[in-house]
Amino acid sequence: MADPVEDRESVPDHYTGLLDGVLQLVDAGVYAVDDRGTVVALNPTAESLLARPADELLGRNAHDALHRDGSGGSVPRPSCPMALARPTGRTSPEGSAWFERGDGTLLPVSWLLTPFRAGEGTTGALVVFHPRAAAETPSAETGTASTAMSDTERLALLAETTTRLTSTLDSDEALRRLAHIVAPRIADWVVVDLLAENEEARRAYVVHMEDGSLVTREDLCGPLPPVPADSPLPLSRALRGRASTVATPATYEGRPDSGIAIEQRRMFEATGMHSAVIAPIRGPREVLGALTLGRSEWPHPFTDDDLPLLEDIARRTGVALENARLFQQQRRVAETLQRHLLPRLPILPGLETTVRYLPAPDASQVGGDWYDMFELDDGSFAVVIGDVVGHDLNAAAGMAQLRNMLRAHAWTHHGGPAAIVRLLDDTVMHVAEVSMATAIFGTLRREPATGWELRWSNAGHPPPLLVDYEGRAEFLEEGHGILLGTGTSPDRAEDTVPLPPRSTLVLYTDGLVESPAQSLDDGMERLRRHAAALVHRPLDLFCDQLLNRVRPPANEDDVALLALRVPEQGTDEILIAGRGMEPGV
Repeated sequence: MADPVEDRESVPDHYTGLLDGVLQLVDAGVYAVDDRGTVVALNPTAESLLARPADELLGRNAHDALHRDGSGGSVPRPSCPMALARPTGRTSPEGSAWFERGDGTLLPVSWLLTPFRAGEGTTGALVVFHPRAAAETPSAETGTASTAMSDTERLALLAETTTRLTSTLDSDEALRRLAHIVAPRIADWVVVDLLAENEEARRAYVVHMEDGSLVTREDLCGPLPPVPADSPLPLSRALRGRASTVATPATYEGRPDSGIAIEQRRMFEATGMHSAVIAPIRGPREVLGALTLGRSEWPHPFTDDDLPLLEDIARRTGVALENARLFQQQRRVAETLQRHLLPRLPILPGLETTVRYLPAPDASQVGGDWYDMFELDDGSFAVVIGDVVGHDLNAAAGMAQLRNMLRAHAWTHHGGPAAIVRLLDDTVMHVAEVSMATAIFGTLRREPATGWELRWSNAGHPPPLLVDYEGRAEFLEEGHGILLGTGTSPDRAEDTVPLPPRSTLVLYTDGLVESPAQSLDDGMERLRRHAAALVHRPLDLFCDQLLNRVRPPANEDDVALLALRVPEQGTDEILIAGRGMEPGV
């Protein structure tokens, strides 16, 4: 029989309207709980299915009154899927459970929980349920219940695993998502052991479901002893890519055959797991590690019937982790390539210089943006900023071609910047594998009487910005022409401007000032205002703050920034910003 009604709470008035209308029309059992889990409403179908009048349930805690395991016992809150799903505020996937009816019998149900708002500041959840075939039946031998999932539940779990794990290329995020998927549905412990490329093993991830939240156990993570070649114990077999296994503390009670066996014994002692399933994590090419799902709060142990589901989950985890590993390898290659493509700045006597490069956040860490600065044979210095269309390896390769050709033209041709850009344009059309590009090519020369001056030609690039020490900022619009690679080979313009003492010259690519959510004009105005406000800051800090304040938050393009600062009149010492020697921040 049902437990006697006690500790019943009164139902607030703002819930009384819930039964009016839609709940009475639903052809399934429906009950509503408030944010504490108290039943505040139920429909006639729920009363009929549960063989309980509404008055018997209203004001009672739904978990205490209804939720049972397959043998009729109480379900611990830490392992009750409905109790854990309610505080999340999200619609839960379909689950299965047993409800206690008024006559004391068990009703196997499929259920769905979704949040609702009854009024201002008032939240709760609706539980929709209907009877199902009893897929889990008590075992006469053990008095416990099998934990096999229905085919629908299994397919839903695997579909969610595939969707959520394959939508990220970050291995740590993939493991976090995996833990949220399987806990508390089928386990309350998740342990992931990974093999590195040098075959060293480490315990990478250990989490526990506690009071509805996942708690990371960093103290249980760390390096593992070598994987033995012939150990029959479950974790060693899994790390060698062998079959999955059910394990208990008794599995590791005997004489340990390896250091990994000792670590596993400690794991069972530290976690209190009474049952675990351990499966290899296989990628398409190799074994990546092992997945352990454990139970300490669940009343029922894992059985061999649970192994196929775990193997399916582990396979999907392996695909996600191998994709993430390959992406990280590609990123490291790309970052190395980028470091070699982007040069160190030369030391200019009496001129402070620094650069920054930020890759596109969702690309392969390389792109077509570049900068350059090098000495010419007449004692002047070339300064370049450019952008090849695209931000991938093809753009980076085209950028390298363009940069090298520009260096060759600037060194061998003794004309002004306009002539160099015109020659580069002709070469791009016939030699380089570049569709289109923009660039500014300039020369810096220090005249004894007037100081530093910039002579430049602009091929379709955002104009340089010159800011004097008093904060007057001006875009250098002169010397502008169309971009490179159009095939029109136009005459190129150039201009010359003096660089006043303590002034700052900023050359940049369009990723700093333009994004799908912001026009180029708006971005350039933001750049002008912030550069003027920051001009008294040290050059390194000036560049860092400029990137933080000006770069659009939704920007998907890479950014190159080159800044020059002229010292005070009469200062002859060599100046170079400390981090200006390296590309990036």
